[in-house]
Amino acid sequence: MSQQAIEASVKSTLQNYLSDLQGTPPSELYDLMVRTMEKPLFEVVMAHANHNQSRAAEWLGLNRNTLRKKLLEHKLVD
Repeated sequence: MSQQAIEASVKSTLQNYLSDLQGTPPSELYDLMVRTMEKPLFEVVMAHANHNQSRAAEWLGLNRNTLRKKLLEHKLVD
């Protein structure tokens, strides 16, 4: 899937979300989007990296300690 396809999917989903609000103003939309996308991103990348945090951090362009912190926040590691 290309970056454009991912962007189109996110855009479509966000448009549907805002439509579902039926005119109610969204609240903290940025944080909602980051929280919503971050956990599945880490789950998929960790699975493809065979749960190797150093490899996953490299693929994500994150420091390994930052990744570890995020994994703990999302309860993806003990």
